[in-house]
Amino acid sequence: MKRINLALQGGGAHGAFTWGVLDRILEEKDIEIAAISGTSAGALNGAAVKAGMIRNGREGAKEMLDWVWTEVGNLNSLRLPEWMNAWLPDPGILSLAVEYSPGYAAADSFTRLMSPYAWGPLYDNPIESIAARFDFDEVCAQGGPDLYVCATAVRDGKIRIFTGDNISTEAIMASACLPTVFQAVYATDPLTGEREAFWDGGYTGNPALFPLYRDSLPDDIIIVNINPLERARLPVTPQEIQNRINEISFNSSLLRELRAIEFVQRLITQGAIPGGAMKKVLVHMISDDALMNRLSVATKIVPIATVILQLKEAGRTAASDFLRYHKGDINERQSCDLVQMFN
Repeated sequence: MKRINLALQGGGAHGAFTWGVLDRILEEKDIEIAAISGTSAGALNGAAVKAGMIRNGREGAKEMLDWVWTEVGNLNSLRLPEWMNAWLPDPGILSLAVEYSPGYAAADSFTRLMSPYAWGPLYDNPIESIAARFDFDEVCAQGGPDLYVCATAVRDGKIRIFTGDNISTEAIMASACLPTVFQAVYATDPLTGEREAFWDGGYTGNPALFPLYRDSLPDDIIIVNINPLERARLPVTPQEIQNRINEISFNSSLLRELRAIEFVQRLITQGAIPGGAMKKVLVHMISDDALMNRLSVATKIVPIATVILQLKEAGRTAASDFLRYHKGDINERQSCDLVQMFN
């Protein structure tokens, strides 16, 4: 049995890519998911896997993921037959169509000009309607994979990790709280026990890797990356510029942790620290930067049923490719070139 940890990035509705990755990995009966660290959409995906595993094993996890993304995309009336996928427009075209639509332009302008606190009784956080329907006896259960949810404390700007009984509807909402779109979410601070305001975990950990360093967990961390590390084309519109700023910001916390991992790997290899003194983490990554470069911020914010389905299939394909080429590396060697990633 190969044991892995999963680190799931946030990225709004583009988190459907991670749905596909998880759906495919759960089909590998000889791979055990020991722990999951998730931020934003990654936290939703992680909670779905954990709750589903407790309820009905791997099939339960797949069913819970289906339920979450059906709710996100409102797919109840749009469950298209498999053969129709070939006739759907390219997700990049759909994404641009949404971005340049009058409705999206108006909504985007409102978020730049108005605080989410200005809506008064009209304010609504749609994530609550999904997160509140999890069975938290399952999400917080001691069995199944360990689950870690990352959020950012507004007061001190530091990372907070919710795990075990600290995971709640509010914790998942906090992890996905973009401050220009949503009001800060109040949750019980796992450090102080006090009620604190939280924003999106992506600012401090997208996702957080350090909870996965425990000795009882496997060395291997598979990162499911949604925010592209590189964009060849210069962002020129206000939306493109803001989106790239967010991508760089949200990737920076991950890159910092990966640099630390690479530094420790070098120390261990050089014999500069005693064997066993520090964990030698083995990093793997599943991503599709080419696809994510074709998508815009619009389909992160506005869930489009057809794009969500296409992202799922892209995630399954990326996971299948990873398993084809690197399944043998799991628990043996690292498949990511961290130095090349930084340079």
